[in-house]
Amino acid sequence: MVLMLITAIVTIVLPAHVGPSFLGHFGFIHLLSILTVFSVSGAYFAVKKGDMRTHKGNMILLYFGGIILAGSFAFEPGRLLHTWLFT
Repeated sequence: MVLMLITAIVTIVLPAHVGPSFLGHFGFIHLLSILTVFSVSGAYFAVKKGDMRTHKGNMILLYFGGIILAGSFAFEPGRLLHTWLFT
């Protein structure tokens, strides 16, 4: 969880080069970084309180939004992973 939190914080300062951007350098993929920050912190505080149901929900949200959805955006045309794998 800590590595995902660090990665999400670092990606917030990286500019979006593909797709539309808003508020300066932010793109739609930055919303997933914000989702990751809130999911990790929510899961941490829930498990500290002993609320395993909320922790489980946050971890499922983190897995789907932070790994599956963001990972699929990494394969868009114009991104580095798409270039490496498909050209």
